[in-house]
Amino acid sequence: MLPLLAAMSRATDAQLRAKVQALVPRLVLDRARSGSRGRTGSGRLRRRPAHLGGDLDVDASLEAIAGARAAGTRPSLEDLVATSWQRPDTAVCLLLDRSGSMDGPRLVTAAMAAAAVALRSSGELAVVAFDRRTEVVVELLAPVPPLQTVERVLGLRGHGMTSLDAALRAARDQLAPARAARRVTVLLSDCRATDDLDPTAAARALDELVVLAPADDDEEARRFARSVDARVASIERLDDLPPALDLLLGDGSG
Repeated sequence: MLPLLAAMSRATDAQLRAKVQALVPRLVLDRARSGSRGRTGSGRLRRRPAHLGGDLDVDASLEAIAGARAAGTRPSLEDLVATSWQRPDTAVCLLLDRSGSMDGPRLVTAAMAAAAVALRSSGELAVVAFDRRTEVVVELLAPVPPLQTVERVLGLRGHGMTSLDAALRAARDQLAPARAARRVTVLLSDCRATDDLDPTAAARALDELVVLAPADDDEEARRFARSVDARVASIERLDDLPPALDLLLGDGSG
């Protein structure tokens, strides 16, 4: 149903196109929520003893301050409370292969991947579409809501050649300013590069790479993943995407 609706989102009938374009992103998000555990985390303020650093939390430290003043002494840093910004656990760059034709099934798979990653990476996320060139769909430093991410992906059009090297270098650039301790590149592709550039060096320059490949055409993706020590999962059905991402993004193993 979703692939058919995605194809209809490009219908020539303007009224039909508008209705479908309003419906499909929400359907994709609903499907992508399956199994979402949000394990990639997001930045937040945390309280801790002031001697460990951070900004003094006056309200939380009032008791210690008052007690020290009553005793005619200075409060100990160990007794004061500070707040510090804990960086997100994981930053993710999703690479979407849009070489060739972005038909209904391929378009919905890309949108589902974007939705699933967006829902699981409530911290830092970038989305980059690529053929022989790259197009930043969502910048890491300019986050947008998951629904808007899906809408942008559904607006992608397919083109000819495939440059994995360009895509992987774009991921490195997007993830460079991330504050997260863990930086993961998720590559949605059959990994059949059609340019003359070897993507191995670009892949090895990334902190962590995981590959999502179509189950009926994953041989080259698995070969490439082995050659660069990346993890790989094969996607047979649309609903395979959310649990695959839960596994691959969950703990860095698998």
